Amino acid sequence: MKIETIEQLRSLYSAPGQRARLKNIGRIDEHIGKFISLSPLVVVSSGNDQSQLDASPRGGKPGFVKMVDSHTLLIPDAIGNNRLDTLENILSTSQVGLLFFIPGVDEMVRVNGRAHLSNDGDALKYFSKLERQPKLVIHVEVEDAYLHCAKALMRSKLWHLESQIDRSSLPTMGEILKVHTNHDGHMESQEEMLQRYSSQI
Repeated sequence: MKIETIEQLRSLYSAPGQRARLKNIGRIDEHIGKFISLSPLVVVSSGNDQSQLDASPRGGKPGFVKMVDSHTLLIPDAIGNNRLDTLENILSTSQVGLLFFIPGVDEMVRVNGRAHLSNDGDALKYFSKLERQPKLVIHVEVEDAYLHCAKALMRSKLWHLESQIDRSSLPTMGEILKVHTNHDGHMESQEEMLQRYSSQI
């Protein structure tokens, strides 16, 4: 049966427990702030006004996402492929969802809020020590903030050494893109790609 209503959906599940209902504190407190300060990776989810959705990873040294206060986060926009999907979505809907990871930790932190783009000097000054200065920052006004339970990463065993897959199990990025883009020129090797990426980090 196709599930089409909230009533149908809810009939399949028990009501959420008190802890699940109350864990959203709607701000960055000392515990969520500590988590974000140790996180080198955040996935930014966004969408446009046509309900087309996107999720994009952003990485840096732990704490690269800056906390201005209990309701404000700043994410530097690092060099990418210039598609600007996330940035254009923010211009369209001003909404983002963030998922923060810490290597070796199975819990995650989730933050949702309103967002806008800024190249204001007061925002950029938080990243003045970066070797590569961002052109702009994603300014997030926090509306939801809470710890996400460890079950997904426990099931996936993402941080376990025995779960790691040797990169040679997959075609190189160059081989895949050659097919996806119908390109008949030089196929970049994995080593060439890594060297090019390293020069842009």
